Amino acid sequence: MRNKLNIISVDKVDSTNKFACKILQKGRPVEGTIINTQYQFAGKGQGENFWESEAGKNLTISIILYPDFIYAEEEFILNKAVSLAVYNFIMAYIKDEKVSIKWPNDIYVNKNKIAGILINNTIIGNRIDYSIIGIGININQTKFLSSAPNPVSLKNITGIDYNINNCIEKLYDFIEKAYIELKAKKFKKIRNNYLKHIFQYKTWNKYLYNNEIITAKIIGISQYGKLILEKKEASKNSIIECANKEIEYLLK
Repeated sequence: MRNKLNIISVDKVDSTNKFACKILQKGRPVEGTIINTQYQFAGKGQGENFWESEAGKNLTISIILYPDFIYAEEEFILNKAVSLAVYNFIMAYIKDEKVSIKWPNDIYVNKNKIAGILINNTIIGNRIDYSIIGIGININQTKFLSSAPNPVSLKNITGIDYNINNCIEKLYDFIEKAYIELKAKKFKKIRNNYLKHIFQYKTWNKYLYNNEIITAKIIGISQYGKLILEKKEASKNSIIECANKEIEYLLK
């Protein structure tokens, strides 16, 4: 990554991750290249989810990285590092609210979603060849029209209008610091910090699991990124591990 930002700006695009993928099919831009758009009209979230973003109001970018020092079986460590970087970015603006990382990679303020991350890794052999880090952060949008249950923006919380380009530069600084830690193999530190900031960590809450409402508490994250919960049962508690989309948070 470089100190000077290499930004490819497009007025509108269906998905910055898809746009970055097309660029990588033609060549390999400098590591840390940012794809930035004013309007992402089909931004993807996890699974079949989509990211709503009003034109010109939010931060919608993808960053191209070449983390070939990360083995394929360790790829979730990249997710943890990026999630912490976005968490730290939000914390730089919000001091008096509870900010947390909702597994696997959403950022929440209290019980409202302010940011989402979608990472596409390409594996060659047993290592990551390249990664496309898609990040959406609600900055200045104050009204949300989609069916998403709990969106919130920085402006909703602080009442302040923000300069999007300044936000991109500040976010990049946090991403770069996190990436330096990754390269230094500070995996234990990253894992501990990620877990420390997990939404609903070590508290009993309701979840939907296997079409059943359960009471459980998050007690850890596996090496492969699975959520580890202790399920409260009448006779004795049990431990379950869930991949993404196998469990649903019941927030109301």
